[in-house]
Amino acid sequence: QVQLIESGGGLVQAGDSLKLSCAATGRTFSSYVMGWFRQAPGKERESVAVISRSGGATYYADSVKGRFTISTNNAQNTVYLQMSSLKLEDTAIYYCAASQAYWSIYARDYDYWGQGTQVTVSS
Repeated sequence: QVQLIESGGGLVQAGDSLKLSCAATGRTFSSYVMGWFRQAPGKERESVAVISRSGGATYYADSVKGRFTISTNNAQNTVYLQMSSLKLEDTAIYYCAASQAYWSIYARDYDYWGQGTQVTVSS
């Protein structure tokens, strides 16, 4: 089992950058596929970025491709989401999650979730 704690959310202006962190405790961090998801009011939770156990494979939603970067620091059991050129539509609660699956970009395949961190982008 793994516990996930996100941090780094906040209120920023459109065009700004923000870096989210997700610290994992418990089972070895590298045992999981790690993902960032987000949920805006009235919308379903969607995948934003996913990284494989080795870090060698990544996935980005089309809406964030070229603007967001997912990375890990296995020594610190932390996964990051670097967000740049933020847009109003990036406003959401961002969740870090861990999956025991071989690979997945779907929320249903993720076993452990953080509590979420709010990101609000203003004009």
